[in-house]
Amino acid sequence: MDSSNNNAVYYDDSVVRQFSIMAVVWGVVGMAVGVLIASQLAWPELNFGIPWLSYGRLRPLHTNAVIFAFGGSALFATSYYVVQRTCQTRLFMPKLASLTFWAWQLVILSAVVSLPLGYTQGKEYAELEWPIDLLIAVTWVSYAIVFFGTVGIRKVRHIYVANWFFGAFIIAVALLHIVNSVAIPAGWMKSYSAYAGVQDAMVQWWYGHNAVGFFLTAGFLGMMYYFIPKQAGRPVYSYRLSIVHFWALIFTYMWAGPHHLHFTALPDWTQSVGMVFSLILLAPSWGGMINGVMTLSGAWHKLRDDPILRFLIVSLSFYGMSTFEGPMMSIKTVNALSHYTDWTVGHVHSGALGWVGLITMGSLYYLIPRLFGKTKMHSVGAIELHFWMSTIGIVLYIAAMWIAGVMQGLMWRAVNPDGTLTYTFVESVKATYPFYVIRVAGGLLYLGGMLVMLWNTWKTAISGRSVKVAVPAVVAHA
Repeated sequence: MDSSNNNAVYYDDSVVRQFSIMAVVWGVVGMAVGVLIASQLAWPELNFGIPWLSYGRLRPLHTNAVIFAFGGSALFATSYYVVQRTCQTRLFMPKLASLTFWAWQLVILSAVVSLPLGYTQGKEYAELEWPIDLLIAVTWVSYAIVFFGTVGIRKVRHIYVANWFFGAFIIAVALLHIVNSVAIPAGWMKSYSAYAGVQDAMVQWWYGHNAVGFFLTAGFLGMMYYFIPKQAGRPVYSYRLSIVHFWALIFTYMWAGPHHLHFTALPDWTQSVGMVFSLILLAPSWGGMINGVMTLSGAWHKLRDDPILRFLIVSLSFYGMSTFEGPMMSIKTVNALSHYTDWTVGHVHSGALGWVGLITMGSLYYLIPRLFGKTKMHSVGAIELHFWMSTIGIVLYIAAMWIAGVMQGLMWRAVNPDGTLTYTFVESVKATYPFYVIRVAGGLLYLGGMLVMLWNTWKTAISGRSVKVAVPAVVAHA
């Protein structure tokens, strides 16, 4: 539509631009902290004797920055972009959408200050104290109003499947966060959980595993279902499979959390329920992976020349691998070997670096030039370089952790004929050291790729301009 037409109705992409840029910035910050704490495990003197630089303070900062700052900003950006295009209408309440950006950045900055200072609830992925939890809840409800309001005023009858996944992710994360974060304040930055003992652990891992299931899976599947068909120039392989995939995944994921509590005080039957649902989860997960990969049917040649498409498709290979490995590790006999070892760390990062990281990078490489009036990123060669740095970095990281983890598990349970332990714990730590150094090398490569992306994004943004993209004319005049 001619931008001179005063009757034109424009998509609201200012908030999409803000979240996209900050996703890249926070990605660099979060991954830099990750490299630092990986280095501290190899060389403990890198704590420098400073309490707020210690591993125990920085590790939750790393996980929060990568999941909620990098991943969260990317989810806000892509969902706001996709819902407008697929509903052919502007964002509902754009000022509230803008508020979600500034409130989310305030949440992140609060985490950056409070976690190194030692303010924590000590809950995995839910460390932030109660005032910040309240801000998260308000921001998330505002996000839901904008997203579902936009779906409600859509100009097309059909709701595209990407919005189903984004919608499920928004609702589930609100439920999980609010229930798990119920606490009794005992000061400005101190609180006690409303739950106690094994019930607290059960609620925490119902939240913790579903943070993975909905924040780090369903939301990013929303990206997959929009950006892979767009970049490939092909329709999604099977729309029917996408609907089956959606309902099977969101029903099954909710029940898998207890597999984090094998061999604990949690009742044995509850552990077994978690294990069974984890095994069932393999089917819908692979259904989604197959649907994404097969979207390239008839267009496989594009992988040779299109590094953005390579990011998107290779992310699905890591998704498939991680969603096979997770159910396998939930089996009690396998878990008896893997639990508390670096195998778990390898599994988490094959999903985080391989699936979440690569699908996000591919989606942002699609988005950013379009948001700044460009046909492509400043440097396609830099995207190519980023892809190979990331992929090699991931392989080094997860291979090192898999080997270290299996080795640790075997050493810890090796016994002599008289029943005494064959190895001391210190011997297992010493044997793990070379793999910790390899992990640092892999992390540095991955971080280096992210720095390349930051440079490429900066050059694209400053050479472009903020553009107004009009809603299709037939809708604008409806």
